[in-house]
Amino acid sequence: MAGGSVIGSRYRDNYDVLHVDPTLPFAVVADGMGDGAGSRRAGAAAVPTFAALVREAWLEVGADQLRTAADAVQSAVLEAGRGSPQLTGCTLTGLVVEPEGSRGWVVQLGDSRAYRLRNDLLELITTDHTIAWLGVLHGWYPADSPAAARARYQLTRYAGHPAAPEADLLAVTVRPGDTWLLCTDGVSDQVSYHVMQEALIRPEPADAVRTLLRAALDAGGADNASAVVVRAWPAS
Repeated sequence: MAGGSVIGSRYRDNYDVLHVDPTLPFAVVADGMGDGAGSRRAGAAAVPTFAALVREAWLEVGADQLRTAADAVQSAVLEAGRGSPQLTGCTLTGLVVEPEGSRGWVVQLGDSRAYRLRNDLLELITTDHTIAWLGVLHGWYPADSPAAARARYQLTRYAGHPAAPEADLLAVTVRPGDTWLLCTDGVSDQVSYHVMQEALIRPEPADAVRTLLRAALDAGGADNASAVVVRAWPAS
């Protein structure tokens, strides 16, 4: 497991937050909404809250515990933004592997993504919580239209949303040879499918992370970009 993040060329600071815990194993990425203090406060509240509750629940981590952790994240980010005129919100996407190693859980709020590479097939596991995703899915406009571009940053769910929407919670299998990628939209919006696939085939997760972040910068670095790569090996 390896993770990394770059600021890119658009912002002066990095509003992404990631946490990598190879001992459980567990990883999470968050992407602050906007480029101000609210964005920074959101990620700083969301990721430590989620990580602490996952560690506390271990070894019994499962659907109930992860629902509780996601609800706690909503409360923590709402509290962090209380009284502030700025939007305080962030995405949250995490991968937790159960102790026996054959099953994992993906937790998601927003448009940071989880991908899985299995037998050289790269698949997007999560669904973006955006108006753009809904619009393309339901045929409101073409994926490459100006309307879709405008809707890309209209999130329907995120940590800190006033309605505290539920996170998606997906039970997934984990097989030897699988490679998982968690990333913010600074990676997914700028790195093509084939470049992403080729990077994840690399044997070392750290090399894959460096390749993905370099590709995001080479594409213009239009956003903070963060990636965590997790490789599943056979039990010894």
